[in-house]
Amino acid sequence: MLFRYFAREILLTSLLVLAALLSLFFFFDLIRELDDLGRGNYRLTAMLGYVALSLPSHAYVLLPAAALIGTLFALARMSEQSELTVMRSAGLSLSQLALHVAGAGLVVAVATFAAGEFVAPHTEEAAKGLRLKATKSIVAREFRSGFWVKDDLSFVNIQDVTPDTTLLNLRIYEFDKSHKLASISRADSGAYDGPNRWKLTNVEVTRFEGDNAVLKRVPEMTWSSVLTPDILSVLKIVPERMSVVNLRAYIDHLRDNKQNTIRYEIAFWTKLLYPLAAVVMMILAIPFALTSARTGGVGGRIVLGILLGLGFHFAGRLFSHIGLLNEWPAFLSAGLPTLIFMAVAAGGLVRAERR
Repeated sequence: MLFRYFAREILLTSLLVLAALLSLFFFFDLIRELDDLGRGNYRLTAMLGYVALSLPSHAYVLLPAAALIGTLFALARMSEQSELTVMRSAGLSLSQLALHVAGAGLVVAVATFAAGEFVAPHTEEAAKGLRLKATKSIVAREFRSGFWVKDDLSFVNIQDVTPDTTLLNLRIYEFDKSHKLASISRADSGAYDGPNRWKLTNVEVTRFEGDNAVLKRVPEMTWSSVLTPDILSVLKIVPERMSVVNLRAYIDHLRDNKQNTIRYEIAFWTKLLYPLAAVVMMILAIPFALTSARTGGVGGRIVLGILLGLGFHFAGRLFSHIGLLNEWPAFLSAGLPTLIFMAVAAGGLVRAERR
């Protein structure tokens, strides 16, 4: 009964905070997109669609911070109205209070994981596709020569990738097992014909046979490759916004081709551990909420919640970059911010219990 009361108050307040934050992000995104309004077919409806489809990605990032601010508000209000004082007089310890808050935090953690795994990656891709089609832009270009990827014994150069993952102006440099260049294939475009098959159009294949080179032109050709649209989605979505499943597949692909995976491993573990951040942040709010209630001031609680949320966000980015530069274990790089804030939360609870 007591858990349901805490959960209802905290989750409702957190939901209101999240709605307010998303409204602000919607407004700021709308202002930022005004510069491109009218470019190509980028009209008001497309702009509103793009901004709306970006909201789930914002929600995924903001959920722990919204839960933190919501918990600060809810607990501080209970403390101001002497509800917590009565509960603690009846035998409620801070450790029990932390367990109730953690239970509500698990609901937020599940919602965060669901948003990051099943909603945000798809809406992010749809948003980028909508904008790119409207503005007639190209998805990505890693180098001046295009995007390069190693595929088994081949190196593939893709000049451009359209929003529907059609490959444009690609070249396939195929080597034999003795690492000698066996053939060069050039195609105007490639469309996924799955599974693990691409239909290439207007193809020129140059095969090297001894000292001779044989050129062959065909209107269409099937190309077998481990590359899939999901793997190529890395071109359109940064690793931190990809789903755990796609990250795992891309990491396996890089490992099979003996390429560096550390950035994607950090992103993978961050995606797994990030939902737990909501639980940690909500527990961290308990001692600060009690202190804020004594000193008073709603504005102070808002600022405190924002500062703690920003601190966690920047700590996560800092340790990710440090781990990437120093090649720390991916789990350590992704988990250190959560461990640090967990220690701070535990220390705050111990200190508050002694008062």
